[in-house]
Amino acid sequence: MIEVHDVHTYRGINYVLQGVDLAIPDHRCTVLLGRNGMGKTTLVQSIMGLLRPRRGSITLDGSDITGQPPYRIAQRGVALVPQGRHIFPSLSVEENLTLAARGPRRETGSPWTLERVYELFPNLAQRRRNRGNQLSGGEQQMLAIARALLTNPSLLLMDEPSEGLAPVIVERVGQIIKDLREAGLAIFLVEQNYRLAVQSADWVYVLASGRVVWEGAPGALDADQATREAHLGV
Repeated sequence: MIEVHDVHTYRGINYVLQGVDLAIPDHRCTVLLGRNGMGKTTLVQSIMGLLRPRRGSITLDGSDITGQPPYRIAQRGVALVPQGRHIFPSLSVEENLTLAARGPRRETGSPWTLERVYELFPNLAQRRRNRGNQLSGGEQQMLAIARALLTNPSLLLMDEPSEGLAPVIVERVGQIIKDLREAGLAIFLVEQNYRLAVQSADWVYVLASGRVVWEGAPGALDADQATREAHLGV
């Protein structure tokens, strides 16, 4: 479990996260919703060690990981699917996948292997020799997810995985999240696509101006029209 307590993070002189509290439990999909510029990506990067909070704490299974370098957090079983995908365009699909692959940290369930990833993403198997820049946007997103899975994480951070994708590919992303959730992987999903988010979620947080302004079950958010209109515009 990840626990974020009273986290304050700046980007340069900009005071972005202003006392965030939330929890990401094991074996569940926790969703963070919010408009652009509210601090969602800053929170993901604070958890992953890409930004160091000025105040507050982030713990993983009770151990403080606040401000640790990203490689140490990754070694603890946290993987990031970053906003914008950030695959290596000049490398082949298979080279992208194997570059940071890691065996399981402990014997729990079926480990992620190249073969298992290709079963989940058959398009990548067909295009394993193609370079990253020869893939469509949807294929690049699948590659970013598959690359993270091959680190054999216990927690997957997904930052706007549906961004810029056609509706049919967004539906595919939703099915993948559902499959991973059913396999017992903990997921922290940051999204602006409201329908994808609530269909994927076990628990939802809404972020506005660097603070959590609402939390609850996805059905409760669906029923709370005032919160949706004020903070999400839906």
